[in-house]
Amino acid sequence: MITALKHTFTEIMKRALEEARQFDKPVILSQVKSLNDSMNPLHFYAAGERLFLGERFYWATPGSRFTITGLGNECTVENDSAESDRFGRIESDWKRFKKMAHYEDGAKSHIGTGALLFGGFSFDPHNRRNERWNNYPEAKFFLPSVMLTVKDGVSFLTINRVIKPEDDLESCSAHFTTIANEVLTGKASTGEESVNNYTLKEADTGTWLSAVQKATDLIKSGELDKVVLAREVQLEYDHKINIYSALSKLQTEQPTSFIFSFENGRQSFIGATPERLIKKENSRLLSTCLAGSIKRGKSKQEDTELGTELLNDEKNLIEHAIVVKMIKDSFEECCSEVKVSDHPQLLKTKNIQHLYTPIEGSMKAGYSLLSLTEKLHPTPALGGYPKEAAVEMIREIEPMDRGWYAGPVGWLDAENNGEFAVAIRSGLIEGEQATLFAGCGIVAESDPQMEYQETLIKLKPMLSALGGVNHECK
Repeated sequence: MITALKHTFTEIMKRALEEARQFDKPVILSQVKSLNDSMNPLHFYAAGERLFLGERFYWATPGSRFTITGLGNECTVENDSAESDRFGRIESDWKRFKKMAHYEDGAKSHIGTGALLFGGFSFDPHNRRNERWNNYPEAKFFLPSVMLTVKDGVSFLTINRVIKPEDDLESCSAHFTTIANEVLTGKASTGEESVNNYTLKEADTGTWLSAVQKATDLIKSGELDKVVLAREVQLEYDHKINIYSALSKLQTEQPTSFIFSFENGRQSFIGATPERLIKKENSRLLSTCLAGSIKRGKSKQEDTELGTELLNDEKNLIEHAIVVKMIKDSFEECCSEVKVSDHPQLLKTKNIQHLYTPIEGSMKAGYSLLSLTEKLHPTPALGGYPKEAAVEMIREIEPMDRGWYAGPVGWLDAENNGEFAVAIRSGLIEGEQATLFAGCGIVAESDPQMEYQETLIKLKPMLSALGGVNHECK
C-alpha cells in the first residue's frame, strides 16, 4: 500500500514543484487516499508520537461516528493580540494559505479531508493571562502534515506538504516515505491505563463561593440576567499522565460528547464536551443549546424522576431559555429556514443530564463558519446574558484565568465546512500535572453551595479519565 501511495504522491508532487518554481512561491500539496483497511484513530495518534510529539490533534464526534487525527504542522495560523479581530485574522490568513493549495483530483470530495485547519480560541483575549497558558495564544490553528479521517467506518489518509521552489523531488519523496512507514506500519503503544495515585488541590474555593454570592446579588439588583462562573482544581501524580489512556476512557465513558485533544509542545488540552457550538456542512448549520443540568440517578427510576424534575425546574428553564433566545436570534440574522423546538429535551451523559435544544438553519450568502462562531461565542451557557456585561463580570470576580477553557475548539476546511465545540469538561495536562475546570450558570435563584456541588459533578468526566474519582475535593 505504501509503495502505491508513494508512486501517486510523487507524480502529483512533480506538478506541484513545477508550479512552485514557475510562480516562485510555496504551494500546499494535498492528497487524499481512501484506505482499504480501517484504522484505529487513537492508535494512529499514538503512532505519531516519535516524529510529531507536541504537534498533534484528536477530534471525535459523539459516538465516534466522525474522527479526525492530525500529526505534524505544515503551517500555522495564529493571533495573540487582544486588540485585533482574531476571528477575522484567522479567516483572512487561511484564505491566503488556501490560494497556495494544489489538490489531486477528488482531494476535496470528502468533508473533513484534504487541507484543513484544527485549533481554537481562548475564552476572553482581554482577561489576565496565567503562565500555564503561554503555549496557547488567543487563537491558534495548524495544517497537519498527515491526517486520518474516519467517517462511518471508512478511513481516508490525507498527506499535506508545503512545497517550496527550492525543494527537490527526492527529499520530498523521502519525507513522505518516512511519514507513511511511521504512521501506517509502525507499532503504536497506548501504554498502561493511568492509576489513581494522585493528590488533588482546589484553588480559591472560598473566593469562588463569594463570587457566586456577589453575582447572585447583582443579578437580583437587575444588573444582568445570568453569569457563568468557573473554577479549577489541580491534580499531581507520581508518574507521567497517559494521554492515550485518558482519551480512550473519555470515548468509552462519554459516548454522547465530543472528544478532543490539542497538543502544543509539552502540554495537551483535552476534554469531553457535550456542547456543539456550530457545525457547517455546505450551507446547512447546526447548533446546540445546552444549559440547565442535574445529576444522574442511581437507578433507572431515580434517573427518570431527576430528568422530569429538571424539565420542570423554573431556575433551569430560565437559564436554558436565555441560551435558546441568543442562539436563535443569531441564526435568524445569518440563516434562512431556522428550525428550533418549542420545548427542551434531555441530553444524558454518564454523570449529568442537561436541558438540550438543537437549532438548525441554512446559511445566507456573505457569512462564514468563523463569522458565526465569533457571533455565538460566548453563548449565555458559557458567559452569561447580556454577553458584554457577563464577560466583564467574569473578568472582575472569577478567581482564575480560563485560557482556552470554554472557548471554541474545532476545525475548518478549504470549502468553509467545519465544526466547533465549546471546550468544557476539559483539562490542561503537562507531565505529571493536570488542571481541570468546571463552571455553572448563576441566576437570581442560585445558591453558592448547590452551584459548588454542580461543579463537582462536572469535574467527574475528566477525573475519571485521569484515574478515578476516589479523591474528594478539599
